Amino acid sequence: MSVILKAENISKQYRLGLVGTGTLSHDLNRWWYKVRGKEDPYLKIGDTNDRSKKGSSDYVWALKDINFEVKQGEVLGIIGKNGAGKSTLLKILSRVTSPTTGIIKTGGRIASLLEVGTGFHPELTGRENIYLNGAILGMSKAEITSKLDEIVAFSGCERYIDTPVKRYSSGMKVRLAFAVAAHLEPEILVVDEVLAVGDAEFQKKAIGKMQDISKGDGRTVLFVSHNMAAVKNLCTRGIILENGGVKFEGDIDSSVDVYLNDGGSKMKGELKRTDDKVNEKLFHFTGFQVENKYGEVISQVLSGDDIYIRMFYEAKEELVNVVGRIQIKNRLDEVICTLNNYHCDEPFKKISKKGSFLCYIPMIPFFEGQFKFDLSCLSNLNLLEHVVDAGVLNVHSGDFFKTGRIPKDKRGVLITNKWSNESKNESIH
Repeated sequence: MSVILKAENISKQYRLGLVGTGTLSHDLNRWWYKVRGKEDPYLKIGDTNDRSKKGSSDYVWALKDINFEVKQGEVLGIIGKNGAGKSTLLKILSRVTSPTTGIIKTGGRIASLLEVGTGFHPELTGRENIYLNGAILGMSKAEITSKLDEIVAFSGCERYIDTPVKRYSSGMKVRLAFAVAAHLEPEILVVDEVLAVGDAEFQKKAIGKMQDISKGDGRTVLFVSHNMAAVKNLCTRGIILENGGVKFEGDIDSSVDVYLNDGGSKMKGELKRTDDKVNEKLFHFTGFQVENKYGEVISQVLSGDDIYIRMFYEAKEELVNVVGRIQIKNRLDEVICTLNNYHCDEPFKKISKKGSFLCYIPMIPFFEGQFKFDLSCLSNLNLLEHVVDAGVLNVHSGDFFKTGRIPKDKRGVLITNKWSNESKNESIH
């Protein structure tokens, strides 16, 4: 596949404070350097884009040296924390603002949906705004007219299509704006977090349309969202932005894993113990961690992902008929499930003086929430050790059933199930 979009050394610098305050001397200074053919002196100063810390300069780099390329038909997920530079990058890609340094190379038209009602004139009707947006994209009136019915039907705003857009709700504006951007056949579609304004039914519809655009039509989509289930379900590749720079770039599964488990407790290392005589015990746990399928230590996961729970231990002597037990609790300290190798497998016939137990949970069946772990160990069914709240795991909504439909009901647990219908035709006498 050919490269349809390429960003080379993209940087964006902003000056902090009130607009127009004390900048005239800076502007004149910049102009003087430019006239003499010299580099802008303010490109050498400025703090990194870290909103949590007070900087030493009036200038900040919202983006700094961003490089990436996107191939035709690819769906790129751009993820990162609030203030990482995602929206700034999309505005530069969409030509809403210009980069301070660097260039953007594109191989086709770009349609953007960055804010509610992007590109809409509030005094014009929905129908008039469709024609206005199409004209901006370089389409003829005949081309727009041929797509009009399809756009209106997709948006679900048929009743209000001849009403001024200023009277639309935010959800209606998003519906119509997305329908216009998706149906007027741009080579590159840029979508920001704005879809979160729409209801669940529309979000599902919009994601389905973006999948059709990329897979069926071979067009390119750049998607920004904090909904990791939607990102994982839609995108093929991901870029993580942090403090205005690219922290990670790779396949979407790896990108989501890196993002979810950044900055949180890794639940790795020694357990916090209140028992002063723990080392005098015949057996005691020394550590606890949750791992993903790659063996990496994690603190967050999507529902439906595979996880491994590892418990490190030390013993005074070799033990026989050993059972490891994990109780998983919700935020209210209610035990929602108990895992052990006694009921589902066999007790360990013999364990060494130092090692670890490993428990594999395929497709973790929990809804979004925070879960805590209690650990126990028994030998010959005698309790040797019990640790309360050994660690915490944050679970985020995921595509558990691999259907692209995220369950709304958050009660209970998720269970894989299969359905069939058996019809019997019986004659009525």
